[in-house]
Parts: sequence; C-alpha cells; structure tokens
Amino acid sequence: MSTSHAPGTVVVGVDATPASRLALAWAADEAALRHLPLHVVLAVDAPGLEGGSAVLAALWTSWGPAIRTAHATVLEEARDFVAGRHPRLSAAAELADGAPAAVLRARAPGSAMVVVGSRHRDIVRDLLSRESVGLPLVTHAPCPIVVVREPELGPQTQLHVVVGVDGSAVSREAVRFAFEEAAFRDAHLTAVSAWQPPHPRGFSSQDVEDEVRRVLAESTAGWQEKHPQVELRHAVIRGHPVRVLSDAAEWPALLVAGSRGPGGFSGLVLGSVSQGLMHHGLCPLVIVPHPAEDAAT
Repeated sequence: MSTSHAPGTVVVGVDATPASRLALAWAADEAALRHLPLHVVLAVDAPGLEGGSAVLAALWTSWGPAIRTAHATVLEEARDFVAGRHPRLSAAAELADGAPAAVLRARAPGSAMVVVGSRHRDIVRDLLSRESVGLPLVTHAPCPIVVVREPELGPQTQLHVVVGVDGSAVSREAVRFAFEEAAFRDAHLTAVSAWQPPHPRGFSSQDVEDEVRRVLAESTAGWQEKHPQVELRHAVIRGHPVRVLSDAAEWPALLVAGSRGPGGFSGLVLGSVSQGLMHHGLCPLVIVPHPAEDAAT
C-alpha cells in the first residue's frame, strides 16, 4: 500500500459507511474523467489516547491490531471496487494512523482535490461529531474539497453544474473550477449571484440588482471563450446565499462555491456561507479555496 501520491492526484477518504462508498465512486469517476491517479485513504484513529487512562491505552494495545485488520479489509474492498469500476485507472490505497480530518488535510497540498462523504444528519450533531471530517477540511485545506452527500429520491441528475458568484477573488477561483468541471462533463453551467436587503442608502432594489448582474457578467467574462463548449446561464436571485444556492442546486451534477479561508474579506463573501452549504442540498458540493491559500499547509 502506497503512503504517498503524485501531484495532481484525486484523494478520497473512505470508511465502512454507505456515504463513503458514494464518495469513493464519485472520486474514481472524477479521476478517470480527468485522467488523474486516485489515492484512497482510510484513517485509523486511536480513541483519545493522548492524556487518556492507562486502561484505555491497554485496551487499544489489545484491540488495535484487530481493528487495523478490519480497516485493511475495508480498504482492500475499496480498491477492488475502484478496479472493477475503472480497470485502467491508476489507484493506490493507504491505511494511515490518525484522525481522518488531519490525515486527509496532510495529503491535500498538491492534490487536485480531496473527496469525502457526508451523511444526512442533524447539523448540530454533524458539527460536534468526532467523526466530522468535511468541516475541518474546508476550513484549512489548500485544494478543492468535495463533499458527496447521500442521495435522496428525486429526478435523475441533470448534466449541469451550478456555481455561486459574488465578485470576490475566491469566487473567481470557483468560477474557473466550475467551467473546468462543466467542460470535462460536457455539461451546461449556471452562475448564480444572490442579493438581499438592506442595500446602500440612495440605491433602489433595482440599482442593487443591476450592480449584481454587472458583477456576475464580469466574473464569468472570458471563461466561455476558453471553454466554448460550455453553455452558460446567469441567474440573479434575491435571498440569502445559502438558501438561493441550495435551491438552485437541488438536482444538478455539482455545486461549486468558494471558501474565504483565514483572513476573509469585507462585505458579503461567498466563502462566509460555504459551511452552511455543506448542510443543505442534495448534490456533491465542491468548495474551492482562495488562491492565496495554495501554499498553505
């Protein structure tokens, strides 16, 4: 089993849950689509040994090998699943020690993206759960993070991608990624901007909406020339960005948003709602970091 990967690899975190298998399938399909290698990672997290009791340490010493063996079996099944789905895909598997979020974050620099699964669950439980992986990754990872949700019954996934746009540098990165994904998938793209009151004194609602439309047009300008096969549609919708994007992305192939990362921006920045989007919608969500974070670890 490999413990390293080449730059540009698609990294996916797995475990024994159904959500993990969905993430694995998505990541394998994406790697095959982009002609990139796949790196499958399963993290074995010793439960609270630091500062824990001697009894707990002794139990882990006793049970640890069996637990690792069980995890290795899950990992081998994951690798077999990928080989059956994409026989020509270059794929490696790694059994790593540590908390899943920390393990995956360490493998994010230089990766094309990191993919994780997410179960439909109460938002408070998800945020506080020791198993929560997506949220810590979104906060710190220097590459795009893909959160694949468990599907609910609904229409067949359409060949379109939705991207949130607010004119900031981070949303421009999201636009770049969204065009790239739409081109790879031969899908059309909907660029969405949300706005809501209050608006500056002396400006009417129509003034504000017109300005939002101008920013949206500028943010997507030039990309269609680079990807002429992508059909682009603009949508300016009044409402909170989380609700607007969640509604717009009810059944697409992908929702793309930006993450402002450390420091952030003034005003309403799309990254300020990226975490909220993790708990809404039914399609895979890609959160793209600010370009200044590319060198971060």
